[in-house]
Parts: sequence; C-alpha cells; structure tokens
Amino acid sequence: MLKIKTPKTLKAKRALDKRAPKLVENAKKTLILHGTKTSYVLNAVLAQIFHLKKGLAVKFSRKNENIRPFESSGETSLEFFSLKTDCSFFVFGSHSKKRPNNLILGRMYDHHIYDLVEVGVENFTPIESFKYDKKIAPRQGSKPFFAFIGENFESVDELKHLKEVLLDHFRGEIVENLNLTGVDRVFVCTAISSTTVSFKHCAIRLKKSGTSIPRIELIEVGPSMDLVVRRHRLPNEAVKKQAMKAAPMQPRKIKNVSRDEVKGKIGKIYMPDQQVGGLALSNNIKGLKRERREGKTKDKRDDQDLSKKMRTEESH
Repeated sequence: MLKIKTPKTLKAKRALDKRAPKLVENAKKTLILHGTKTSYVLNAVLAQIFHLKKGLAVKFSRKNENIRPFESSGETSLEFFSLKTDCSFFVFGSHSKKRPNNLILGRMYDHHIYDLVEVGVENFTPIESFKYDKKIAPRQGSKPFFAFIGENFESVDELKHLKEVLLDHFRGEIVENLNLTGVDRVFVCTAISSTTVSFKHCAIRLKKSGTSIPRIELIEVGPSMDLVVRRHRLPNEAVKKQAMKAAPMQPRKIKNVSRDEVKGKIGKIYMPDQQVGGLALSNNIKGLKRERREGKTKDKRDDQDLSKKMRTEESH
C-alpha cells in the first residue's frame, strides 16, 4: 500500500489547502520553459509571454532534454513540473531544423496533459520596437479584451482549438464585473489563412465622443507575431467530460421541506386516505379492557373511602 503523508506544520497544511479543489478556483498560472535548443527569437518570445503574464507565470531558465509533449514518454517531466509549481498551463519552446521557432501551448487537468497546440513563430516584433506614450502602457494584472477576426476561427478545427487555448492562457482571473477604466489592453487575433493567425497586443486609449460612451482607440504596444499552426491534439472525450463538470453553486432544493425563522425546519409528508369508516371493529380491544380495569379499580377505591368515612363518624 502507498504511504499517505500528512502535513506536519501549519505552513504545509495551508499549502495543501491552497492546492485543493475549490468551488471557485484561483487564477491559473502558466509554466514557461524551453527544450535543449532554442533560438534568439524564441527566447525573446518566451520572455515577452512571461512579461504579459507576470504575476501568474513561472519561468524556468535551464534546458530540459526529456520533455516532448506530443510523445507519451516525454510527458513525465512536464507533469512533474506542473505538480511542483501548481501550474495549469504551460508554454514550451524548442528550435530545430525541421520545426524552427517551435512553440507548444498546452493545458493541464489534474496535472496531466489535457490538450496541445503546436505553432511556429514568424515575423516576431518585440515590445522594445514599438514607440508610444508610456502613460498608456497596460498595467500589470489588468483584464484584457479579445478580438478574433476571421470566419476561420469558427470553421477550421485547428484555429477553433487555438482560439480556446489563447483565451485560457491570457484571460487571467475570472471576474463578474468590470470597470471600463480598468480595461486597458486588447489582444487582436486575425485569421490570415486556414493555418496562420496574426497575434497583436494593443493598448486602449479612451477619447471623448460627445456621448456617455467614450471612443476607443487602439495603439499597438507589442509583442506582435504570426502563429502558424503545425500540430494539435484534442482532449479525450472521457477526460473532457470530467473536466467540464461544474459543481452546483447552490444546494439542491429538497421537495416539501422549508425553513422558518421561529419553527426551524418544516417538512410536509403525504398521508394517503386511511378509510377508517369501513373498518370492522371488534370488542377484543386492549384499550377497552384497560378502561374496564381502571373503572373497577376506581369503584373499589371509592368504596374504601366511604367505609373509612363512616367509621370515623361513628367514633365521634
């Protein structure tokens, strides 16, 4: 049998409670790492992605020889790193003659690989190449908008899958309400062809429009690159069904049960008609016997009291 280790300190217990499943999950982190060989362009791309997700990303600087996400034998080290850093997403970069400037975007479920998308990076432009007013630079941790332009995002399976992965990687923490002035960035993804997507990062500038709704102006702040889809792997249907299962936010309502502030829990039960009018009654009933027995005992007690009273009067 496997030995189950229990936390011995409060710090370890808090760390385990933080990683435990929750009804409302925490913001998901991204693990950024590279393979044995990378190029200058790919190193810059990984650094820029880490900058965009700063605060929700963990970046490894060492080379990793045994990581091959699309091979069954090359997933062990990646899943171990995901468990160690508590990351639900990963970005893996590698460079070879067959696949230059290769970038693999993936998602995890229960610290096992859920799905994968492999893209090639072309026409990369870093943040340093763009000139703009630094006052409008997006702030760290701000929520982004997404703009997916092109019908291929709805008709081509590869681009549809890439759209889901990009949304999960860059949307940050899930919130219910947004302040318009706090939204200062947008990711613009344009489907150039059935396999190529133009990825751009723009800042939002709000200008006067003469109405209560301001006019939005986009200023490209970088990075900018073209993503060419090479391979992708969809999740298993059984795993997908399990991963998409959502816990009920409210307790299930119990039929015929209500609560009152004074009486507390109140329940209603269904009692069918007993039809006692048609039942045959018998004289051999224990209740009647008990009444007769009690009546005899009462008469005997009254006689004793009467005789005692008469003897008392005669003595006087």
